[in-house]
Amino acid sequence: MQDLTERSVYREDHEQFREQARRFFEREIVPHHAEWERQGIVPKEVWRQAGREGLLNPMLPEPYGGGGDFGHAAVLLEEIARTGASGLGFPLHSDIVAPYIHAYGSKAQKDRWLPRMAAGELIGAIAMTEPGAGSDLKSVRTTARREGDHYVLNGQKTFITNGINSELVIVVAKTAPEMGAKGVSLIVVEDGMPGFSKGRKLEKIGLMAQDTSELFFDNVRVPADHLLGEENAGFKYLMHELAQERLVVAVRAAASIEAFLHKTIAYTRERKAFGQPVFDFQNTRFKLAEAKAQATMLRVFVDDCIALHLRRALAPDRAAMVKLNATALQNRLLDEFLQLHGGYGYMTEYQIGRAWTDARIGRIYGGSDEIMKEIIARTL
Repeated sequence: MQDLTERSVYREDHEQFREQARRFFEREIVPHHAEWERQGIVPKEVWRQAGREGLLNPMLPEPYGGGGDFGHAAVLLEEIARTGASGLGFPLHSDIVAPYIHAYGSKAQKDRWLPRMAAGELIGAIAMTEPGAGSDLKSVRTTARREGDHYVLNGQKTFITNGINSELVIVVAKTAPEMGAKGVSLIVVEDGMPGFSKGRKLEKIGLMAQDTSELFFDNVRVPADHLLGEENAGFKYLMHELAQERLVVAVRAAASIEAFLHKTIAYTRERKAFGQPVFDFQNTRFKLAEAKAQATMLRVFVDDCIALHLRRALAPDRAAMVKLNATALQNRLLDEFLQLHGGYGYMTEYQIGRAWTDARIGRIYGGSDEIMKEIIARTL
């Protein structure tokens, strides 16, 4: 895919990693993704293959990951978007779950879990959302009561990405419910612990190959050394890491726009209506020209945010801005691209229809549009 503008944010090693990821995706992902969408899940063996290829935890130092930085994670996100492989839960595993453990875990915790996550032998998830608490993390009702050398965990989570496949889950729970947000902790639960169960695979309108489920905790006795960081410091940790999560969403949205802009240009050049290519109609060219102008503007902003994050200088309000803008533009432009495909755009054989549906969640997860606006408004 030709870049819309000259990009300077990536180094040569980032582009080499892109080529490695692209070869893997073309060989192991693209030929099978439609079948995984029908099954509603990506097989665990694909995770093991990605681990052997060095594609998991790319930004963490060895032996916990690939020894790279966020630039390596970003090019992998762009390849996921380029291929439309929306079922892969690699970004949540590598760019959200693993960094929590690396940032706040003890050396023993990092040594125990991160090398296995890098190998794809331990699939990660994070359990924040509950039936009555989405973006409002202060309102979580899941509790973790200390009893000797264990925490006793009780509660329910929903909309959990990688939920069915998950073998390690960071659970957001109240260790001091009377303290509200100041009583939240992060506790790691492993698959197979008595009382930990996975509910049904949730039926979504998009991201069909991504296993999203409910999780239940019924008097789960979790060893006290599974606490991440300090007790009652979880809300602070969550707020600190959410900027990266929001940038992850924006990087993927921008790359999706660019990929489907190119696909739509190619389609309209080939598709004929009234005896001429659809591209030759002024309306088509103007729509695509406007899309290119807007996508280029977004690309400059996203790359600036990547550069800031590589210097550890991405502020929460800037992360909120880039997520808000990227996902809004993605939803608007993919709708335009689908329209230019006509009836075929509504057929599952064309990627644009699936991408259009998949994009809608971007304005909700990682903090809804309304939460992003509230964060930005605090800086006015």
